[in-house]
Amino acid sequence: MTDRHTTDRRAVEDLLRELAPQVLAALVRRYGQFHLAEEATQEALLAAAIQWPHDQPPANPRGWLITVATRRLIDEMRSDQSRRQRELTTPQSAVLAGPAADTQDQDDSLALLFGCCHPDLSAPSQIALTLRAVGGLSTAQIAAAFGVPETTMAQRISRAKLSIKDTGFTLRADRTRLPAVLHILYLVFSEGHTASDGDAVTVPELSGEAIRLTRWLHRLAPDETEVAGLLALMLLTDARRPARTRPDGSLVPLAEQDRTLWDQHSITEGTALIEKALTSGNVGPYQLQAAIAAVHDEAATMADTDWPQILGLYDLLELAAPNPFTTLNRAVAVGEVHGPRAALALLDALSADKRVARHHRLFATRAHLQELAGDSRAAAASYQQAARLATSVPERRFLATQGRRLDAGRLSASL
Repeated sequence: MTDRHTTDRRAVEDLLRELAPQVLAALVRRYGQFHLAEEATQEALLAAAIQWPHDQPPANPRGWLITVATRRLIDEMRSDQSRRQRELTTPQSAVLAGPAADTQDQDDSLALLFGCCHPDLSAPSQIALTLRAVGGLSTAQIAAAFGVPETTMAQRISRAKLSIKDTGFTLRADRTRLPAVLHILYLVFSEGHTASDGDAVTVPELSGEAIRLTRWLHRLAPDETEVAGLLALMLLTDARRPARTRPDGSLVPLAEQDRTLWDQHSITEGTALIEKALTSGNVGPYQLQAAIAAVHDEAATMADTDWPQILGLYDLLELAAPNPFTTLNRAVAVGEVHGPRAALALLDALSADKRVARHHRLFATRAHLQELAGDSRAAAASYQQAARLATSVPERRFLATQGRRLDAGRLSASL
């Protein structure tokens, strides 16, 4: 009985997360007032989460949610005296009638996703609003995933909704915002794949949600090759997650991972996606990154990695989307193809770039290359500096351990 109840609850949660953006978009389409529509949608979702596991979902769950959310929205509009002017411009009969039939049938979820990436919002606000409005996650779930207090996340979401209220919310799939949408989904995935703070290496809830939303976006916009590229990149990268940590939660670098633990299903799906995307149109940054991930994933061992091909792809990526972190990653490939000295020369130029000059990854990469060049003293110092700058506890511990390892090796060699 308990197992069945748990299964039913999970099925209901999955259904609600799928329907959440459809319901919110329907209310925004009909009434505007994004901030009120979002709150009404959340109340309807909560009511369904409580009732449906016991009573079973209704025959038309989407219509049920829209009807309940509409009632909550109308109640709020009536009780809020500041909405009197809106009621004067909206016929009372239209309010009482509930959502129109075309609103019930039309799915504006894609337009809602684009709307949540409003250019007036900061990236953290876009992320929070996307996960709540489109992902259907509660404020508590988003806060837990990012490791911040629920009150902090609630304030972030509230500020985002107020900003949209002041500037206006446009419910249309403005394709000029596609790069911003993809960037937000990429940031969510990146935070889930390598947590920037806290005790965990990964936050699967975030990376999983990013994959779900990108897969959904790809289904709605199948001809957008960069959407396919981003989905492929996520799948090919997330495939390595089972091998990225030891049982004690410590970090396992790529060179030491047990590749038999990699998710072959995700690798197969991601490889098929990127192969099709690369032959379907203009090649963009996400497709190039996915191609790099595919080359890594097809290698049975680190020694089997086709580094010249990876370097060639990084050359293209630097031309398509110049970025100091791209240069940092390219330096590793240069070190494998042309030797660590050539790669270290590239890092010297990055030291003047404020975007990366104090980032722990610059020092960690330098340490790796210095060790390959045989300069263990300098490598140990670079690892220790990287550990001081790292905000993730597992990364900090790993980098500090690497520094101590080299110091111990030099000490034993001198005895």
